[in-house]
Amino acid sequence: MPKFLMKRWHGYHIIALFTVATVFIGLLTLYQWELGLLGFFLLGLLLFFTVQARKAFEKDLEEYISTLSHRVNKAGEEAVTEMPIGMVLYNPDYAIQWLNPYMMSYFPNEFLGESLDEISDELIPLIKKKESEKQIHIGTRHYHVYSRPEERLLYFFDMTETVRTRSLYSEEQTVIGLIYLDNYDEVTQGMEDQIRSKLMSQVTSSLNSWANRHEILLRSTSSDRYIAVFNQRALHEVEETRFDILDEVRELTGKEKVSITLSIGIGTGESSLREIGALAQSSLDLALGRGGDQVAIKEQNGKVRFYGGKSNAMEKRTRVRARVISHALRDFVLESDQIIIMGHKNPDMDAIGAAIGVLKIAEVNDKDAYIVIDPSDINPDVQKLMEEVGKHEDLWAHFITPEEAMDELSRHTLVVVVDTHKPSMVIEPRIVEAVERVVVLDHHRRGEEFIKDPVLVYMEPYASSTSELVTELLEYQPNKLEMDTLEATSLLAGIIVDTKSFAIRTGSRTFDAASFLKANGADTTLVQQLLKEDIDKYVKRSKLIEQAYIYREGLAIAKSSEEDTFGQILIAQAADTLLTMNNVRASFVISKREDERVSISARSLGDVNVQVIMEAMGGGGHLTNAATQLEEVTLEEAREALELAIDEFLEGGTQT
Repeated sequence: MPKFLMKRWHGYHIIALFTVATVFIGLLTLYQWELGLLGFFLLGLLLFFTVQARKAFEKDLEEYISTLSHRVNKAGEEAVTEMPIGMVLYNPDYAIQWLNPYMMSYFPNEFLGESLDEISDELIPLIKKKESEKQIHIGTRHYHVYSRPEERLLYFFDMTETVRTRSLYSEEQTVIGLIYLDNYDEVTQGMEDQIRSKLMSQVTSSLNSWANRHEILLRSTSSDRYIAVFNQRALHEVEETRFDILDEVRELTGKEKVSITLSIGIGTGESSLREIGALAQSSLDLALGRGGDQVAIKEQNGKVRFYGGKSNAMEKRTRVRARVISHALRDFVLESDQIIIMGHKNPDMDAIGAAIGVLKIAEVNDKDAYIVIDPSDINPDVQKLMEEVGKHEDLWAHFITPEEAMDELSRHTLVVVVDTHKPSMVIEPRIVEAVERVVVLDHHRRGEEFIKDPVLVYMEPYASSTSELVTELLEYQPNKLEMDTLEATSLLAGIIVDTKSFAIRTGSRTFDAASFLKANGADTTLVQQLLKEDIDKYVKRSKLIEQAYIYREGLAIAKSSEEDTFGQILIAQAADTLLTMNNVRASFVISKREDERVSISARSLGDVNVQVIMEAMGGGGHLTNAATQLEEVTLEEAREALELAIDEFLEGGTQT
């Protein structure tokens, strides 16, 4: 029951008691008047003291209420004048009408009558947008502003110390880095102990000096591995230097006629040390998968930043990994009831050749295998190869459409993806999603997007092509290998196309693979027949090359006219041709495609990492071969964006 109703009920109760007592005493008087008079006397005394008590209570209550009201009013006045909270009243024209003493201690009286912009140019937009609160900074201090537009009142809470504390907390967050000497075993193999010791002493000294400059705890875990523990502040410092330690170590060892490069994986975020360590390992794997000589920084939210990647990946001399991968792939093939092989959309010669090579691996292990091909999305450059395959009944029987492949899938199907590692790039992404076991064979530098949980990954950025990698896997298959001429020729064609006839990205193992294929029936004359082009395509490509100009330090850029459209293959061929010109280190060709998207193909001889430049524009690829496609931009806008990306790369900008 509410208090005021209880008070009223108590009053009625007392009146009722007095009424009953009066009636009772009145009746008593009729029989014993002496007792009645005494009762009335006592009742009068009780009534008197009750009234007095009531008056005293009401007086005390009035004094209490008066005192409390005074205290509340005084507290309100002191809150306005004494508490460290800023208050500003303004008029309908956003001019300052009044400041409380706290605000006046920061701003002079001359602010009265002035616009709120004199305090901060963020206040009036805050009011107009009807936002209730916002964080702003005024001078060196930070404030949380609450807006009350109905009273035309602003509250300012000083958050400077809070912001500083948060900043300090963020700066002190632990960061873990894993440092790996990419090619230590290769360059020191056969080296005398004294020379090796001197070389490693120089590398270790350089790393320790770098760690001391940035207050990093650095410890060696093996001859070619280090672990670094530091904080966010130190990470910001080394990012500002763009990890110059990469160049320092490369140049230092280069003076000794060897070239040791570093790969660094860094994990950062507000997680446990175990999780940060896992991020660091994942980052190192990503850096190595992209060819090494670079830094990968992975945050808890999955965002990755890259630095470096300026040198070409060094070819490994050991074949142990190829043999191990070959045997592992054979085991997966034997455990499967069938194998589905798939390349990237609009497959090129390398993708088709590698797929045929994997088909051969399945065949020598007595397993059924099929190559997925979309008849409506065939690269014109492989049209002649597909015509030859069509004449080869046994081989053609193993080519199926994406829909037929979906019907063939079972619980024990093995999917082998060649010449790409991005799920969005495969011919039919549903196939990858529908099976549990996926193998990835690729020679491109690893990007952030990657097929989820593959059971086997063979990615070697140093390799010329995926066809080269698959050829090595064929060599180590234990069963006797008998290749058809067209099968061997397809693999050789893939190698020749990706190396531009052994001109770029060619190592000793590239020639070994070509030799193996030649010994197994590859026909170089047939390769030339497959790679022939029409005269009209040659003329169109020449028209595109005619628009070329030199931008910076031997970088050639060609931009087609707005009314012309070119196919992706022709754009890429134009970039290849530009690279053969004198004093051209890298080439970029910009053109509109038939699908209205703007395409940029990039090529280099190796000293310019075109992959990093294309990644900055949303694309990707390889150090010497990359591309991107842009939507809803003009050719001129694409050219300006390309030049900006080139400038950032040459000036050592961050690659994200």
